[in-house]
Amino acid sequence: NRIREKIWKTLEKEKVALFPGARGRIPNFKGADKAAQLLAMLPDWKNARAIKANPDSPQRPVRHLALISGKTVYMAAPRLREERCFVKLDPGTIPLETLRDASTIKGAFQYGIPVHPREMPSIELIVAGSVTVNRKGARLGKGGGYSDLEYALGREFGFVRENVVIVTTVHPLQIVEEELPETDHDFRIDYIITAEEIIPTHRLDGRPSGILRDHLTEQKISEIPILKEILNPT
Repeated sequence: NRIREKIWKTLEKEKVALFPGARGRIPNFKGADKAAQLLAMLPDWKNARAIKANPDSPQRPVRHLALISGKTVYMAAPRLREERCFVKLDPGTIPLETLRDASTIKGAFQYGIPVHPREMPSIELIVAGSVTVNRKGARLGKGGGYSDLEYALGREFGFVRENVVIVTTVHPLQIVEEELPETDHDFRIDYIITAEEIIPTHRLDGRPSGILRDHLTEQKISEIPILKEILNPT
């Protein structure tokens, strides 16, 4: 947590953190909208029809841009607490004037349709939120491990392939030079995008091929219906 605390403190001290504040969150930052526009220049983005995005504030402009570009956006339900643990936002079924609303966390659950992992299409690009990231593509989220679990569910159910392009949008102050702690359930990022630049990480590592049961506590399994379904079928 030392690294996360340092990043949150720096963003607040430099006055680049935006509402709802940095601490304890995937921090919203000045330039998040410009980073989204830069992400839209990536060929991988242009070619993707279905993307999975995190539900946090700094990536709202990314979700909005995806919807107005005609992409279907999938978001995970908070803490994966539903069996139909993803929400589908299909811009073809959402009125144009409400697409911005639909890109917010609250709006996604108003306009979206809950889907089971079995109903997910092939995801062609993943947008992940980060507290910090290094240029090798290692990242730290808030610490709950949900992004890793969502990726693992994608591999488990076959809607995410190992080499899917994963991107994150961050403020330059969130990029560190140091090594970040990683475990076998973590995934690395392919592109780091700030308001100023697209940074390819040229990651060399593999990624987990599914759920790693020995990395999960019985409590975590009992709290997440889809994990119970996979790991403790009755």
